[in-house]
Amino acid sequence: MTSLSPELIITVISIYFLFLIVVSYLTGKGASNETFFLANRKSPWILVAIGMIGASLSGVTFISLPGVIGNDGLNMNFSYMQVVLGYLVGYLIIATILMPLYYRLNLTTIYGYLRQRFGVVSYKTGAAYFLLSRIIGASFRLFLVALVLEEFVMKPLGVSFVTTVAITIILIWVYTFRGGIKTIVWTDTIQTVCMLGAVTLTILAIGNQMDLGLGEMWNEISQSGYSEMFYFEGGWKDQNNFFKQFISGALIAVVMTGLDQDMMQKNLTCKTLRDAQKNVFTFSFILIFANLLFLSLGALLYIYASQTGLAIPERSDLLFPQIALNHLGPVIGIVFILGLIAAAYSSADSALTALTTSFCIDFLNFERDTRSEDEKRRTRLKTHITFSIILFIVILGFRALNNDAIINSLFIAAGYTYGPILGLFTFGMITKRPIYDRWALPVCILAPVISFVLDSNSRQWFNGLEFGYMLIALNGVLTFIGLALISHRNQFLQQTH
Repeated sequence: MTSLSPELIITVISIYFLFLIVVSYLTGKGASNETFFLANRKSPWILVAIGMIGASLSGVTFISLPGVIGNDGLNMNFSYMQVVLGYLVGYLIIATILMPLYYRLNLTTIYGYLRQRFGVVSYKTGAAYFLLSRIIGASFRLFLVALVLEEFVMKPLGVSFVTTVAITIILIWVYTFRGGIKTIVWTDTIQTVCMLGAVTLTILAIGNQMDLGLGEMWNEISQSGYSEMFYFEGGWKDQNNFFKQFISGALIAVVMTGLDQDMMQKNLTCKTLRDAQKNVFTFSFILIFANLLFLSLGALLYIYASQTGLAIPERSDLLFPQIALNHLGPVIGIVFILGLIAAAYSSADSALTALTTSFCIDFLNFERDTRSEDEKRRTRLKTHITFSIILFIVILGFRALNNDAIINSLFIAAGYTYGPILGLFTFGMITKRPIYDRWALPVCILAPVISFVLDSNSRQWFNGLEFGYMLIALNGVLTFIGLALISHRNQFLQQTH
């Protein structure tokens, strides 16, 4: 039985969202379409850096990362830090190569580069893959949070899952529909502080219950074996191999941050390129300590469960909520709920804004549209509502499936969409060859399909090899090869094909 009443939890959540709505009102005053899409390029870089932490980690990380280190498989112990260290290389590429490109072209959505480099089909393909990936990814993250809220809050009050999800989506819409990315920059900063504060306070609470200081807690983690971080043995067949995870981390950062409109939209709101670069460098180093914090919490949760005789739940991502809500007192229970909501919404709110931005710019051609600002604003509002409804329907679809394996497979499938985007940008930036643009879509469909087939049979075909995070690289390479095959030398043929 939880030490918190559902009524108390709802009161805390209500106060939290009331605060976000007030922030939304203040930041959304007089907001134009330019404000919604780019915050008039006036965002303080330090706020963007802090806010990106929450958007990067998300509710999935908040719930799952502390629990996954006890599993015997991918990311066991602290091996995930190998991926995080690889992020640094990826963020260096973003700051020194991608950001200068985006600012030089004065882009609102980053996929506008593909239009200038290849043509309309490549441009729409890249944007469409982003929309698909972000719809599935955001829905999956909100689905997990809705499950926790249903289990510990709504079910005791007799509130259905459908109502829980509807309230979740409506709250996001309420505080983002007016100010868009300008509001997100501020609310994500608040939510990052709440999330990291929740993890820190939970660690201190566990230490207090175990009568351990900070140094003693770290000694416990070190002696437990959970802190093992680097895996150099086992070769490329081992999913946790250092070089495999480090390279994958660099690629993940480039693709899922540098080539993702959701993450890059915040960066494009900075006043200058220099500010945007300072933001990326600051964010990347903070992210290292944030992930160490989560992994340390995970180790302490397992140590605490072992010493107190608590059974580890079958789903390891329920370990954190189980201990925080049932064993650490009402204050930490409230802190956990706030951290969970903050983690989930810092990712979902920016996703909804980015979906609206991409569709309006990339598919409705707002930048070339001659309609008045008021007409565009009404269209933008309808688009924002439509994507809110789509997220609602997809989340209910996950619930209807009621199969963890299928749902996780759908989330993994969303990751395949980043491969073609990686291939398109890489080919465009390191070669000067134009392509027959009309063939870009078939290439970008075939690459993920071939990647899926190879990944499904890799253990059998390649002597036990598992691609793991390297699947993004494989997907991107196949797209690159496909683009090379449909490229040509004549610089003028691109305009006639």
